[in-house]
Amino acid sequence: MVLKADMPHILAVDDDDRIRQLLAQYLTKHGYMVITAQDAAQAREILKKYEFDMCVLDVMMPGESGVELAGHIQLRYDIPVLLLTAMTETKDRIAGLEAGADDYLSKPFEPQELLLRMQAILRRTQKAAPEKNSDEEILRLNQRTYNTAQKTIHDGDGNVISLTEGESALLYALSQKPNMPIRREMLATQLNLDMNDRAVDVQLTRLRKKIEPDPTNPSVILTLRGKGYMLKTI
Repeated sequence: MVLKADMPHILAVDDDDRIRQLLAQYLTKHGYMVITAQDAAQAREILKKYEFDMCVLDVMMPGESGVELAGHIQLRYDIPVLLLTAMTETKDRIAGLEAGADDYLSKPFEPQELLLRMQAILRRTQKAAPEKNSDEEILRLNQRTYNTAQKTIHDGDGNVISLTEGESALLYALSQKPNMPIRREMLATQLNLDMNDRAVDVQLTRLRKKIEPDPTNPSVILTLRGKGYMLKTI
């Protein structure tokens, strides 16, 4: 189901009733169509039914956090995200940006500043969209090619390399930030895996065996000590 209107569509997620009401009223007044959710679980259901131009997420929510939800949104929907956070530690802001958030705003915030940040994000994303073409969806990975739209990887002869659902999800997650390291814990969050049972490492080992020319000396998916894993393109 698609929301049909000329105004930008915003999903606002916060467990505080007052903030949800403020966001809905203020953004609607300034020309946005707003749907609110009280937690990540409700937001996930709404995302299945509607299309949005942007999400505004609270970080500290019961259950799934805004950072975790941001990772899910970037992996599945590729929608710009603005995080609202009461946390001021640098590591918390970095975690949000690593999850795929486009910007963050500390609570308490001025509604006008929120509006200006949202407008800046939407300008960037709307400008970038028309410049995309089909060539940008193809990543060259050594002797392989990966189609990010179709989520298929081909060998040098053009044959599709069969991947399991988990392997495919991991490759797609890495492909969203090619040539940039992604921390292991962020991949675990995006893939809904338990970070403590080495599930990401298991999937990575299997994936390397299928797509690396030499799995013992990886040249496609690199391990960067202290930084995470990186999908290298050519």
